[in-house]
Amino acid sequence: MPLASTIRPIRSGRSSRTRRSGRVVGAALAALFAVALTACAPDPVAEQYLSGDDKGYISADGAVVEIAPEDRGEPIVFGGVTEDGEEFRSADIAGDVTVVNFWYAGCAPCRVEAKDLESVWQANEDEDVSFVGVNIYDQADTAKAFAETYGVTYPSLIDVDSGEAKLAFASDAPLQGTPSTLVLDKQGRVAARIVGPLDGPSILSTLVKDALAESA
Repeated sequence: MPLASTIRPIRSGRSSRTRRSGRVVGAALAALFAVALTACAPDPVAEQYLSGDDKGYISADGAVVEIAPEDRGEPIVFGGVTEDGEEFRSADIAGDVTVVNFWYAGCAPCRVEAKDLESVWQANEDEDVSFVGVNIYDQADTAKAFAETYGVTYPSLIDVDSGEAKLAFASDAPLQGTPSTLVLDKQGRVAARIVGPLDGPSILSTLVKDALAESA
């Protein structure tokens, strides 16, 4: 049978060979999509939210999870050197509710949320509250320039070389993206976690006040 007779016209005017090519491309795209979903699989904290157990909620930009006191892990012991070259240890702020923000200067959402973090810090600096940034990529000069540009007054640890601070949080609060913000209770345990940029200061302010209201 001649080859031409095996090609039947379709309404779009394309041949079956074209349709076969489309199916191949479609299959390839589906495979890529499946890989992307696997790469973005939720971590245990996100799964806790997705299970619908009412321990968390979703903001406009990222997952926000509060952890009940009885479900929290061990106190996080962390430290490092700030952008000003000063040694910092979590023992220095023992008993405070602590906000830990993971960031770097080239992160666009980090620049956007800087004013909100500073706003919550300014509103609570007279309370038993501490704020500590953890810069995961930059050297001290870049971090200092960022702080001056965006009006950030709390210290940041320069973690790019040692990874000391990031490692300290790896078991209880592994980073799934930057920025990420943690609220530690008065015992130094992770009480809340925001994955992604802040959607304004109100959520973080509420999480800090909730942690302050808890008994030590």
